[in-house]
Amino acid sequence: MNELLQQFLIEARELVTQATDDLLALEHTPGDAGRLDSAFRAFHTLKGAAGIVDFDAMARALHAAEDALSQSRAQAQPITPARVGDYLTCLDQVVQWLDHMEATGEPPTDAEASAAAIARRFGEVPAPAPAAAAPGDRWVRDLLEGSTAAGTARTALRYRPAPDSFFRGEDPLKRVEALPGLLALRLEPAGPWPIPEELDPFTCRLVFLALLSGPPETVEGLLEAVRDQVDIVPLDEPTADQPEGSSLPAPARALLEAQVRLLAGHGGEGASGRLSSAGRVAVNVLRHVGEAILAESVSRALAASEEANDAGLLSSAIGMALAGPAAPSVEAEGSGAPSPQETVARTLRVDVERIDALVKLTGELTIAKNAVGHLSRLAHKGADLPTIAAGLKDQHALLERLMDELQGAVLRLRVLPLRHVFQRFPRLVREISAELGKPAQLVTEGDATEADKAIVEALFEPLLHVIRNAVDHGIEPASRRAAAGKPDLATVHLRAVRQGENVLVEVQDDGGGIDVARIRQIAAERGVATAEAVTAMGDAEVLDLIFRPGFSTADTVTDLSGRGVGMDAVRTSLARMGGRVGVETRPGKGTKVRFTLPFTVMVTRVMTVHAGGQAFGIPMDMVVETVRVPRGRIVRIGAAEAFALRNRTVPLVSLTGALGEARHRPATGDANIVVVGMGAQLGGFEVDSLGERLDVILQPMDGILTGMRGIAGTTLLGDGRVLLVLDVQEMLE
Repeated sequence: MNELLQQFLIEARELVTQATDDLLALEHTPGDAGRLDSAFRAFHTLKGAAGIVDFDAMARALHAAEDALSQSRAQAQPITPARVGDYLTCLDQVVQWLDHMEATGEPPTDAEASAAAIARRFGEVPAPAPAAAAPGDRWVRDLLEGSTAAGTARTALRYRPAPDSFFRGEDPLKRVEALPGLLALRLEPAGPWPIPEELDPFTCRLVFLALLSGPPETVEGLLEAVRDQVDIVPLDEPTADQPEGSSLPAPARALLEAQVRLLAGHGGEGASGRLSSAGRVAVNVLRHVGEAILAESVSRALAASEEANDAGLLSSAIGMALAGPAAPSVEAEGSGAPSPQETVARTLRVDVERIDALVKLTGELTIAKNAVGHLSRLAHKGADLPTIAAGLKDQHALLERLMDELQGAVLRLRVLPLRHVFQRFPRLVREISAELGKPAQLVTEGDATEADKAIVEALFEPLLHVIRNAVDHGIEPASRRAAAGKPDLATVHLRAVRQGENVLVEVQDDGGGIDVARIRQIAAERGVATAEAVTAMGDAEVLDLIFRPGFSTADTVTDLSGRGVGMDAVRTSLARMGGRVGVETRPGKGTKVRFTLPFTVMVTRVMTVHAGGQAFGIPMDMVVETVRVPRGRIVRIGAAEAFALRNRTVPLVSLTGALGEARHRPATGDANIVVVGMGAQLGGFEVDSLGERLDVILQPMDGILTGMRGIAGTTLLGDGRVLLVLDVQEMLE
């Protein structure tokens, strides 16, 4: 990808984000002239940038939206929720085009139909339709009569390659197959075939006849190099029953609709086979018609459906594909398919002052290096050893200070404001509230709070679950809010603040709060705990049950929630980042979910332990305590072991045994145990001995060890040995 296109993609995504923020604000305050001007500038700049990279279809769609915004600026057209939806749909289509360009390095060649659909939303009068094929074009009539794709074809093509095209390095068949929206292809001889003895296999004697769903002007542009060898005939616009904005041909739509019907009968014998068949057919159909992005989305949904044995996930993904690439939708829980706004920050814009600080540190390190070199030369010449020792001590202290500063400077380079993840949710709340019929708004605070890039990028999924639950479960229906004296428009607050070495992120709604009594009832009914145990639990312990895998208080499963995987996924995601989650609720007032996250995951503080003759590291934020337990108190429970810690049973893993080595431990004496915590759960690792505490920078496992379970990464010790840092959660699973 060339530098011009890379810069275009970076700036275009920023402009899309700016325009989205402005439009969502305008929906609530239509008279905000500043926001309107900002949105107009974003669309105008996007249009100009599209022209620079010769992406005419994108420029056309944005020009139509820009014209509509211009009318609103002149107070000739009001800003309504429906019109805001049109602008957001346009931006969704732009994001899909940007994704395609990032994947392929070039603008899509089949974007005209989608651009025309966007333009029609804003009332653009289409250009006069090209004349239908003339009756005298017999080859066109024959081609249409003999094809099932006649109803969706927009262009008929006749291509007579030059007889010596093979010698020119041309491949006529490949040229035709590369055309967008190829629906039908017929090959005919250019004239009577010669007798076999006179047939020259290196002479092209074929005529290619094709029907395409792409517009004639696009086909003509792609065949400019052989324009004298082709006849391009525009056809009438397709009249097939096809939703506006959808670029899928009618046969493709029919096949996809058939897969949805097949999935509707999911269950019983052969269910997994039907699920797999429907998914693969849908993926192949979408790839065949050139919808690679939709095909990838359906492919991910198929994998998630097969894992969860839930046909609804795949059916929903196929339904979104049928709705067309420009149709915004709320992602089904657990589908694994990213929303259009879910893009990872692949670049960082760094304040020049931070770069200057790094350059200054580099200069100081160079001076320290030269000083150490000078001391080395003095030692070589036999200088006084106490003098050299004192000099080395001073330089070591200086180097230690500079390395601490360098580490801090590097960490500041890779931080991002939480704005990068917060800005994705106002649009999501808008769509969920519209789908559920619950008017709601999202208010963000502290979005300038910074955190490590890895933390910011990994925060989207847990926040998605919590915000979705806040609107779906937390906020009451309008009738109940009115009866409680609450405003019709519910509010969800998303806020962040830096607290020491941690970042706190909170999601708070003004809904009805969590019904603790109902959680007790459901927990007892579903066997999560005995009725006596549930009764003895405090409210905080009961609230912690919502994080249990599979636990849900929902009576029905919807596209948004009810499967019992949301809050469990939240705790798991935060644990992998070294964070934790807590819940506070007040009946009738609302619920607050708080994430406590480390500022950075680049530097990890670990406790070193020894087992089986090797050193390992355990992240300190997972360590609860270290204890010595008499071996007589370690009991076997089936194939596992456990011990009692303050009247609580804690599962025990022998680190030596986990390495696959035979355990030769004495029958008496004490065992050294590191107690680790994952939320409310405790576990123990038996080790041979405990070591020191270190600050380390983890390196991911690579080569053949990539993805190795139980290992979070590696680092080097001062003596050159490799320290394996354990992934505690995976080890205990």
